[in-house]
Amino acid sequence: MGITPQQYEQLKSRVASPRRKPSGVFEESRRQVTTGLHQVILGVDPSLRGTGYGIIRLGKPRPTVLAQGTIKAPAGWERSRCLLHIALTLRDALQQHHPTVCVVEGLFFAQNLQTALIMGEARGASLVAIAEAGLEIYEIAPRKVKQAIVGYGAAQKIAVAKMVQRLLNLAELPAPDAADALALALTYAQEQGRYALTAPKKI
Repeated sequence: MGITPQQYEQLKSRVASPRRKPSGVFEESRRQVTTGLHQVILGVDPSLRGTGYGIIRLGKPRPTVLAQGTIKAPAGWERSRCLLHIALTLRDALQQHHPTVCVVEGLFFAQNLQTALIMGEARGASLVAIAEAGLEIYEIAPRKVKQAIVGYGAAQKIAVAKMVQRLLNLAELPAPDAADALALALTYAQEQGRYALTAPKKI
């Protein structure tokens, strides 16, 4: 089928015109490629008496640990004092090491309502301090972390700690809560590197 001279000129004009810029989700993907992935990652395992935290920096041949520890609160402290201690300690770590993203342990179903409420308070204190610093915050379910680090979703804490020690080439075995926090950070690093379809949930 033939075309008229006028239609031919219109086709030429379309081909020669600049391409439209991508928008929406495609523009966001392009921006991520341009700016790169998160390099300094904070992991937090909230608990009223022993919140674990760990900060890693991605690099070769393996990530390096910038900070790790357990925010301990003595049994004699009232809950409000424990929550303030959690928030202030995390603020100090954020100011010192400047992570750009945080990943926390996903919620679990506690049989004891009181335990669930206390865990929620510790989680809230942690999230406030992190959100105040402007970080993106994601959560990953505990089973998914164990699967990513150990290869078994029902692995024991000691197995997670030993694998974290190996992956990060630590001289000593990290404390259980700090190990869980470092495992969260490592899992997030793994997920962002492979562009997983089941990405961590943003909160």
